[in-house]
Amino acid sequence: MTNAYRRGSTGAEVKTIQTRLAGLGLYSGDTDGIFGGGTESAVKNFQRKNGLDVDGIVGEDTWKKLFHGEKLLEPEIGKQTLAYRCLALTGTIETGKPIPHCFAVVSGDFDGQGLSFGALQWNLGQGSLQPLFQEMAEKYPSQLESICHDYFPELKAIFTSDKDDQLAWVRSVQDQQRFSLFEPWKGLLTTLGRTAEFQNIQIGAAGMLFSDAKDLCAEYGLWSERGVALMFDIKTQNGSISPLVKSQIMADFSRLGGDLSKDETEEARLIIVANRRAEASNPRWIEDVRKRKVAIACGEGMVHGNYLHLEDQFGIGLKPF
Repeated sequence: MTNAYRRGSTGAEVKTIQTRLAGLGLYSGDTDGIFGGGTESAVKNFQRKNGLDVDGIVGEDTWKKLFHGEKLLEPEIGKQTLAYRCLALTGTIETGKPIPHCFAVVSGDFDGQGLSFGALQWNLGQGSLQPLFQEMAEKYPSQLESICHDYFPELKAIFTSDKDDQLAWVRSVQDQQRFSLFEPWKGLLTTLGRTAEFQNIQIGAAGMLFSDAKDLCAEYGLWSERGVALMFDIKTQNGSISPLVKSQIMADFSRLGGDLSKDETEEARLIIVANRRAEASNPRWIEDVRKRKVAIACGEGMVHGNYLHLEDQFGIGLKPF
């Protein structure tokens, strides 16, 4: 993968950069491992002081200057499985938070789906969240009780109730304007999302989506990591591709020129899939879905105000999966 850290990058390596810049008196923000505007500004100031290209990106030259000639570190995310990297990408888009913070993001009933929770915002309305809680209650009941204490019986009752009661409960414990949960529920669920046990349950659930994404790639003749990432995001956000949309996609594929290289053909096909699936979405969300899907198809772009670079930030490239 490309070795560079830029706005949107996260992880221990970014924290190392922030710590070094803070020690040089160039950075005064949180050393949280999240490469935001403040970190970018500090990098640019460092580059300007040291006669480097002022682009705000920590590549090989800037890293060597920062760390006395040391070799640029490869991001840890690049050492993870492709399934995990796809989860990290879509989880970051879904929640606006990087791994591991996205595992603990909880939202109220802002979309008619009741409680949404975790990296992929599994929810009560679609019935995707209940199995995760049931698995936690079956495998780790004592840990769940140690988090919830006297609220544990209520939580168990909620997840064994029918869907109407579940949705009514969520609406009773949230701010009706901001759709954020009242305490103690927000804090209790956030704590649950930070446990290794519940994170592993989420990873397991995401694995099924990853398997489906690979099957979709085979169905559409896609071979790249970026293709799997796009199909994984479609499975997460949109659920599927209808037969009608598939027929449109295949017709568009047939019209691609034969003079394109293998990589150019793959990217062109990904862009077709991205646009066709976006156009089949709720009219209210078409452009939002389009920006998200096209950014994945192209390997970079702005999504929800954040810049994504799949290769640098998630180790997802246009190479065979």
